[in-house]
Amino acid sequence: MGRIAGVTAAETRDRLLRAAAEAFAERGYDGTRVADIAAAAGVSNGALYAHFGSKADLLVAALRANGPRLLDKLFAADPDRSIADLLVIVGRTLSKRRDAEGYLIVEALTAARRDEDVAGPIRDYLDERADWLAGLVHVGQAGSEIDAALSPNAIAHFCLLLAMGSALVTSDLHSVDDAEWTALLTRMVKALAPTKEAQR
Repeated sequence: MGRIAGVTAAETRDRLLRAAAEAFAERGYDGTRVADIAAAAGVSNGALYAHFGSKADLLVAALRANGPRLLDKLFAADPDRSIADLLVIVGRTLSKRRDAEGYLIVEALTAARRDEDVAGPIRDYLDERADWLAGLVHVGQAGSEIDAALSPNAIAHFCLLLAMGSALVTSDLHSVDDAEWTALLTRMVKALAPTKEAQR
């Protein structure tokens, strides 16, 4: 079983990523074999390795491909929307999160603690997300929405911790009232704004 007739390399890659996301979410990183993913995608192990160098690379690629990237989409759709609004909108979704990325990031972080082959690519993935968030914070600081004295990297780190935590503490394990959660997020985001002294 090699490449499927009539299927492009890009389509084969997409099939592998979908199969990997499902397998890792269902059986975990350690419980999933490369052969399982290849079989689910309908290709050979060789075809899989033609696209991905290792199981760890496949895990990170699946994470990138399956992440909903709501913040990215909202910002791209309305770049004039305030950064504060974006943070609250995305933060509200975290208390309800139940998506493929949530399962994948939990598997990836768990595997990274035990396997250096996974840890390296996951560090790179998290660095990319943190850099993107820090860039968004810079935009907010340039527009005087966020206090320029605050570290963009520290804010990005806090956002990552909140997002990763929401993947672990899902709404079926512990829920929170939406209005109460929104009020808390709004208060926290307002706390990032410049102080009156800093605006003078």
